[in-house]
Amino acid sequence: MPGRSVPVAVVGSRAAADLIVGFLDSHGLWAAVAADDAGGQEPQLQLQGVRVLVASSDEATARRLLDDAEDRTTPDTTRRDP
Repeated sequence: MPGRSVPVAVVGSRAAADLIVGFLDSHGLWAAVAADDAGGQEPQLQLQGVRVLVASSDEATARRLLDDAEDRTTPDTTRRDP
């Protein structure tokens, strides 16, 4: 566990945050979910956002990985077929 953690993503559900944590973990980074939802017992509180935290020393790497993943999954709408 890191000495200091910082948020690198805020998503709308614990499930989405868990996917991001798994993705970052698969790249060798420590990551954790932080949500004010009574330990998952009050999921409606997740509407305020669920944060994904990483070690402050891994922040730049985590942001790059997340940006690269988003670029690969976002369709290119600027291209037009002739």
